[in-house]
Amino acid sequence: MPDPETLAAAIAANVRGQRAHRGMTLDELATRSNVSRGMLIQIEQGRTNPSVNTLSRIGDALGVTVGRLVEVSDTPVVRVVHASEVVTFEHSGGGSARLLVGTDAPAILELWDWHLGPGEGHDGDAHPAGTREMITVLEGSLTLTVYGRSHVVGADEAVVFSADRPHRYANEGDVPLRFVMVVTEPAERLDD
Repeated sequence: MPDPETLAAAIAANVRGQRAHRGMTLDELATRSNVSRGMLIQIEQGRTNPSVNTLSRIGDALGVTVGRLVEVSDTPVVRVVHASEVVTFEHSGGGSARLLVGTDAPAILELWDWHLGPGEGHDGDAHPAGTREMITVLEGSLTLTVYGRSHVVGADEAVVFSADRPHRYANEGDVPLRFVMVVTEPAERLDD
């Protein structure tokens, strides 16, 4: 994983660049992303490493993936992501979400590797309309809650769901949970 300063600098440049490319002011981005103007200034100046939820809201407002916002270098025709380049978001309960790779075009895709300890959970914000998530559980058991309805997905099982609504990933078991997730957003925003 890149060191925190390199990652903060990459996020700062990517958010600034994406916002400028769209001709958006800080106030417009703040309104669209529901991230405060002050936080956006800190991010664009490389003074903070935002959470995955904050990056997701910013990415949604800009029409790009979290992967694009944390990308340290330009994407070549073939891109091998080395272990040192994988971006990891640590959770307070000891788990983590690793963004292995992401793309913007022609399809918006992200590949994640999640670890949640027993009793740990993560609330996911609603993504843009038409976003889908596909998950396969490698170890343990995932309790996925979408719109208040829970679904248990065991090891070697998979699930696909509409992620354009609030959702929660939880490990309600006694053993560690590991799952791999693919997030896909429509290339064209459905609500524009």
